[in-house]
Amino acid sequence: MHTHQMQVHSMRVHHSRVHANVRPVSAGIDSGAEEQLLDEWHALLARHAAVCGALEAELRRRHGIGVSEFEALERLATGPQGKCRGVELTEAVHLSQSAASRLVARMERDGLVERTGCPDDRRAIFIALTEAGRRRYHEAKPTQRAVLAARMG
Repeated sequence: MHTHQMQVHSMRVHHSRVHANVRPVSAGIDSGAEEQLLDEWHALLARHAAVCGALEAELRRRHGIGVSEFEALERLATGPQGKCRGVELTEAVHLSQSAASRLVARMERDGLVERTGCPDDRRAIFIALTEAGRRRYHEAKPTQRAVLAARMG
């Protein structure tokens, strides 16, 4: 099986496992409970959008980075030795592999991170925080925390 076919197969298997435990709404939720569930879901989406929008605006305005860049910097700055495997960073920033790859490329271009090979596995890449990346993280951290406190506190 080719790599792409294996990835598609893996995604289908994962999808079927995840959704195998999800029961249809009609299986035990009355209409009042369903309405409440949907109200809570929409409130969560609205709060998420508001917080992310405020974070994005303030981080861009004050530090020239977005939410994803900040999350990547934070993962690296707080992780062991200021680096992690590319796969781990992708999971930490909640992006697809291709979006995370573009993110790392932008951050590398801006001098915030650097890619290095993994000595144990030549196929793997480490993403390492540079000194400029560490400075940017420490400059942006109070802004991120202040927005979170204002929007979520």
